[in-house]
Amino acid sequence: MGSVKRVSIRRLDGLTLAAKGDSGHWITLDTAKKLEGNEGAPAPMELLLTSLGGCTGMDVLSILKKMKQPVKDFCIELEGKQSAEHPRVYTRIDIVFIVEGDVEPAKLERAIELSQERYCPVTAMLKPTVDIRTNYRVETDGSTINTND
Repeated sequence: MGSVKRVSIRRLDGLTLAAKGDSGHWITLDTAKKLEGNEGAPAPMELLLTSLGGCTGMDVLSILKKMKQPVKDFCIELEGKQSAEHPRVYTRIDIVFIVEGDVEPAKLERAIELSQERYCPVTAMLKPTVDIRTNYRVETDGSTINTND
């Protein structure tokens, strides 16, 4: 049997919630004022994008390290498009990996592919219902040397 993860969530004020998982770290969740929130923290759907980016980002960085690629800086930008009707699920998520350093583009592509196809459980959960697209940019000294646009 696989591992079991637990999270406990309690209300702080209105729709502002605090969650604590097995790691012992607290995070706050909130929503827009028009939905009776306080806009004091990320909304759940924003955290879903954060989870996806964090998961695939950790994979890609770990794989690039094993490939001995010299990453100076690393950034991921995610954009999620939601359906117009409730439950307003994500229908498409675009992920752009921005890597600074003398990283071989083919190795970065392979690291992204391995994360998306094999290692990232968040991707694996979303992929059956969401169109997830990836792109990357490699920069050296602030100038772009390669992109797969």
